[in-house]
Amino acid sequence: MHEYSIVQALLARVEQEARARQATAVHRLAVRIGALAGVEPELLASAYSIFKAPTLCAQAELEIHTVPACWACPQCGRAIAPGAVLRCPQCGAAARLEAGDEIILDQIEMEVG
Repeated sequence: MHEYSIVQALLARVEQEARARQATAVHRLAVRIGALAGVEPELLASAYSIFKAPTLCAQAELEIHTVPACWACPQCGRAIAPGAVLRCPQCGAAARLEAGDEIILDQIEMEVG
């Protein structure tokens, strides 16, 4: 289950940011997870609840925002409809993934002493 390693990296990054700002606590984290990132949001939330205890995030809420996969033509920019063949119906170019494979720490809400 790679959600554990993702959460460990997330917590390490948050602790680094919090220490750099002399924060005394973290209250909320917001992350964006792409639908094609290979991450199960429920497992990520579960792993977070297990690993956050000994950190500055012990009381912090985790908000997970799922980003749907979006495909577009790299030639003409035309959006490709979900479930369609991944080729531009206008110019025939192969579609490019525009969004949906990301794992992004979007926001940290912390208390600075």
